[in-house]
Amino acid sequence: MNDLIQNLGYIFACILFIFGLKMLSRPETARRGNWISALGMLIAVLVTLLDRQIQTYHWILIGGVLGSAIGAIAAQRVKMTAMPEMVALFNGFGGLASLLVGWSEYHRHPESGLFTLIATSLAVLIGGVTFSGSMVAYAKLAEKISGKPILFKGQQIANALLLLAAAACAVLVCVEDPQRVYSVFVAMVALSLILGILAVIPIGGADMPVVISLLNSYSGLAACAAGFVILNNVLIVAGCLVGASGIILTNIMCKAMNRSLANVLFSGFGSAAGRRTEGYKGEAKPITPEDAYLLLEAARSVVIVPGYGMAVAQAQHAVRELGELLAANGCDVKYAIHPVAGRMPGHMNVLLAEANVPYEQLVEPQDVNPIMETVDVAMVIGANDVVNPAAREDRASPIYGMPIIEVDRAKTVIILKRSLASGFAGIDNPLFFRDNARMLFGDAKASVAAIAAEFKSA
Repeated sequence: MNDLIQNLGYIFACILFIFGLKMLSRPETARRGNWISALGMLIAVLVTLLDRQIQTYHWILIGGVLGSAIGAIAAQRVKMTAMPEMVALFNGFGGLASLLVGWSEYHRHPESGLFTLIATSLAVLIGGVTFSGSMVAYAKLAEKISGKPILFKGQQIANALLLLAAAACAVLVCVEDPQRVYSVFVAMVALSLILGILAVIPIGGADMPVVISLLNSYSGLAACAAGFVILNNVLIVAGCLVGASGIILTNIMCKAMNRSLANVLFSGFGSAAGRRTEGYKGEAKPITPEDAYLLLEAARSVVIVPGYGMAVAQAQHAVRELGELLAANGCDVKYAIHPVAGRMPGHMNVLLAEANVPYEQLVEPQDVNPIMETVDVAMVIGANDVVNPAAREDRASPIYGMPIIEVDRAKTVIILKRSLASGFAGIDNPLFFRDNARMLFGDAKASVAAIAAEFKSA
């Protein structure tokens, strides 16, 4: 009877996962989709506790309480700017959990059948790569180590040899006497951890959103393999869903950058060895918040382009207030979000949703670029690479060919930035020196608040 209830619960949980994922694809339903997916996971956990193999609930309860407490405190205290790091940690812990499940089952039942041993090896290999790779991604995002690509001669050959060695260990684990190859199993774990580190260190900060989504996919695949190891249906289905959705998201983000996944993983984008421009020169035209107010007050259409700088300044609420003031002034306001803006997939969507920006005002580059020449003011807040016209005009630029939000074609561009320095990708931006560009230097939140104050006092 317990098995029947358990499987029915798993089926119901999987249905909720699928509906939740579907709803996550649209901003207006994403919040509800998150709740539905969470409900599915709660049901899956509860029915799993009906498993007759569970001898005692003592340690499960302790682990659940501790984990819930840590998660609740972390969710309350984490800053919005640190969300990418938190996502990286979640991916890494997911991979580590799969690795430990595989290792535990191999330790308990090394004489398992071939299918289980193959699944165990996959859980360990993918889980190990996911864990160590995610830790490197976390360290880069948190600036514990340099965000620039770390390259050395023969790196790709070294990675290929490591992968072959790990695969050879997996084969030995599957076909040899378990008592003789336990050390080989441990070596496979070590190789997977090293491979994860070497796979992520060549990837630059500008490619982090792609890497985060790829590691998320890896964590799902590792969970799926772990599900086959312990024959847990919901873990298999949930892992497949996470793995597939992560791959789809990775593909979407690669297309948004007009690059292949291989190019993202192996090119060392932004490294000193990569193609570089000589730097763009010209005279930037700084303005004050009062000048920006006059431009915006007269504008009938405004496109706001948020970037990581908005997240750093925690300016999303001030931006939403300014958007409301512009709309009250009779202006058509849109928020153009590039798929790779920020440090993780959907980073800007999360920030604007937190500030309760209306979903119908969010647009994608392909929606706004065709009408950009009719836009009175494009307001760039802390974004750099996703509005860089060098991607369209400069064949020597590392980002040449990448689709951007073409704010340079608007009648006027106001760029909120602390300086003329390059962005996270380390690429100079000729937009700053265009005739229609105005630089509003300073903290984004303070600048936007000052403009909003001008509207209120008018």
